[in-house]
Amino acid sequence: MRVGVVTFPGTLDDRDALRAVRLAGGEPVALWHGDADLQRVDAIVLPGGFSYGDYLRAGAISRFSPVMDSVIDAARGGMPVLGICNGFQILCETHLLPGAMIKNAHRAFLCRDQPLVVESTRTAWTTAYEPGQVIRIPLKNQDGQYVADERTLAELEAEGRVVFRYTAGATHGPAGFEVNPNGSRNDIAGITNAEGNVVGLMPHPEHAVEAGFGPDEPGAGTRSGTDGLGIFSSVLRSLVA
Repeated sequence: MRVGVVTFPGTLDDRDALRAVRLAGGEPVALWHGDADLQRVDAIVLPGGFSYGDYLRAGAISRFSPVMDSVIDAARGGMPVLGICNGFQILCETHLLPGAMIKNAHRAFLCRDQPLVVESTRTAWTTAYEPGQVIRIPLKNQDGQYVADERTLAELEAEGRVVFRYTAGATHGPAGFEVNPNGSRNDIAGITNAEGNVVGLMPHPEHAVEAGFGPDEPGAGTRSGTDGLGIFSSVLRSLVA
């Protein structure tokens, strides 16, 4: 299965995402933001970083890159699309996902190993997990606070569209943010669209795909540093199901 990873100016984690796809058993395909051609990929990853235009609003300019028109059409047609960190912000800007990302409540950049509860395994990107499973993957952001109006939050909860939620156990964070690292509403770390093919999350699963190179201290989850690999193996499984 061919999984495309889009590079925008300022993207930091495209190579990590390409590597994660390869380790999961897929064929990684590098895509450029200025090219609308998706090169016959079967799924798409919008990786993390600080894309150009973030000084206006995270993802505000990236949303208008030529590739995004193709991504939007593909997502609406059912193609699996994953947005990580800045990619999550871009998905919100395109309205493929509801809500918005704003500055962290403590107004500072944060980098730590973050435990998450897997709330939904019914998406194209989470079938490899168990409901309620706690995983630990790196988190690094400054504009990571997920916000939405009360009606949208109620719909996400009622429809089971919260995919990941922050939970206790993190270290090296600002005082008062031991559980929820950035003030996100309802402790939301990731959500999906109604169809389950589009998922956005703030932490970085591509940095936890190989033992010894991800969070692997005792209690770091069930896969000893590889808790993020399930994101990428899930989509490959969904494509052949």
